[in-house]
Amino acid sequence: MGLLNAGSNPLHAEAMQHISQNGLVIYLDVDSEDIIQRLTRMKVNRIVGQEAGISMRDILQYRKQFYEKWLDVRVLCGTGDTVEEVSEKVLKAVERYQEHEVETFVSTRFDSAGSSNQKAYFSDVVVEGLATDGGLYVPKNGFPRIDAREWLRLVDMSYPERALVLLEKCIHPLDVCALDLRTMVLKAYGSNFSSEAVAPVKHLSHNQYVQELFHGPTASFKDLALQLMPQLFVYCLPSMCNYLILVATSGDTGSAVLSGFSRLSGTDRHRTGVLVFFPEEGVSEIQKLQMISFREGNARAVSVLSDFDFCQRTIKRMFGESGLTGHLAVEYGTVLSTANSINWARLLPQVVYHSSAYLDLCRDGVIKFGEPIDVCIPTGNFGNAMSAVYAKQMGIPIRKVICASNHNHIITDFINTGEYDLRERPLMLSHSPAIDILKSSNLERFIYHVSDGDSCLVKDLFTRLDSQQHFQVGEPLLGRIQQEVLAGWCSEDDCLAAIQTFHAQTGYLMDTHTAVAKVVAERLQDGSCPVVLSSTAHYGKFAPAVSRALKIQNIPEDPVEQLKKLGSTASAPQLHRDVLKCLKESGRRGHTVCQAEYGVLVEEVESMIQDSFLKVM
Repeated sequence: MGLLNAGSNPLHAEAMQHISQNGLVIYLDVDSEDIIQRLTRMKVNRIVGQEAGISMRDILQYRKQFYEKWLDVRVLCGTGDTVEEVSEKVLKAVERYQEHEVETFVSTRFDSAGSSNQKAYFSDVVVEGLATDGGLYVPKNGFPRIDAREWLRLVDMSYPERALVLLEKCIHPLDVCALDLRTMVLKAYGSNFSSEAVAPVKHLSHNQYVQELFHGPTASFKDLALQLMPQLFVYCLPSMCNYLILVATSGDTGSAVLSGFSRLSGTDRHRTGVLVFFPEEGVSEIQKLQMISFREGNARAVSVLSDFDFCQRTIKRMFGESGLTGHLAVEYGTVLSTANSINWARLLPQVVYHSSAYLDLCRDGVIKFGEPIDVCIPTGNFGNAMSAVYAKQMGIPIRKVICASNHNHIITDFINTGEYDLRERPLMLSHSPAIDILKSSNLERFIYHVSDGDSCLVKDLFTRLDSQQHFQVGEPLLGRIQQEVLAGWCSEDDCLAAIQTFHAQTGYLMDTHTAVAKVVAERLQDGSCPVVLSSTAHYGKFAPAVSRALKIQNIPEDPVEQLKKLGSTASAPQLHRDVLKCLKESGRRGHTVCQAEYGVLVEEVESMIQDSFLKVM
């Protein structure tokens, strides 16, 4: 075993390679201030490699790249950790490395009596997506808890640095080794984001802050997960099969998945195909143009003459039909998977940005670590809200997760009453289409969480929802739900009014989903602590609705002109470079439109496989 710490001299590359091949390299990631204080006590005022005009901190920061190049395991040392505390962390890190079998995943519908003894690891659940029993995968032992002194180390880190540390704690190094994970993270959160901060937090008014999650290449929060998830997916792929990623989208996921997988290179790209189903009338025109602009390689988006819930339900049915999946495997050598937030690798990276928002507030002096915040999230499929709950489980002091709905407020009704009722409840189109969802997939993970992992209860509730379109939870469980989350909804008129009013006051322009969150936060949040609104999309993606909110006359028909006209009215945020570029390049392309029939969508799947993989062969 080799131990490196942030104050030691880097060894020659050949020596490090020898250690790496013959043992375990553990990097003690120690706070630079702790090292400098220790050197001061030892009366050391200069270290090897330090030239005139170069500070000790600069040297320590420079050396870090050499340690991270070889590490197998990082031991993050909290500010002020004692020698004894560091020693204990090293022992736990070695123990974790050696006990890979402990970090397994179970289905939310896990049946201990009827299940096999086969264990599911991170690398398994990333590829499988949906559990074979129809449930969603969750970590068997929950999330790792990080202590306050370790969180404080992350306050001054960049977003990619924070992401790397947190993901290393959640992904076992035998599933994804630390060096490869580092490469993936740096690629995911680099120049492809229009903001160097990746997910910056900005002050809105009073105690309200906004986390701008729209600086990725497709201008929505989905990029924060989907610039990383495809890399994790192909890394974990078995060597023999091709994989077709099926995606249902209410708007933003589709283009984000297509963008993320299109950035893969070489063999990885040839072994994976992506097929996106979206509601023809349930996305904005700009969202539609973004999706149909991706036609290179094994990627395609087709629309369906129905709503998001039909698309999602159909994909789940395909996964559950062994006759279909067996036929595709035998006939075409192709396995189905998914990149929706039911896939664990989609949800996990979202935990990072909720953690990062809190750390930004600490860095900027708004709060001290340990003081609470609330977060308010536009909520449809509950993935974004669930990732905030998981950030809280890791130790971020989130007091309440506030779920904000539009007039499709089934989540709000459930959280307030305990009744989930789909009966005679049509989906209504709205100005915030990304949350036009009635059947919320990740709610299953949330109920599993608040019921302390009662998989029998979860299975009963969601089986009943499938068969009877309804379930009701009891008062004790409802009480636990309401301890974690609040929920409210916003009308269409109030959404547009919020955009207009805040723009008139400040010049800041929100999209429709952020406006829903702002309205609900003002109604439900008591003002006793900061509240962070998740700004899940750039206003330009919903230009016609935002233009109506601002009472702009003669709205241009051309999406590019709509964006330019909107951008001229906003002092912030700026026009999104990638959306504008995409629209200029895509033009008015045609696309496939499907009838809302299960068999028709299955035919699209087979056609996609034939076009993607058989022609290559």
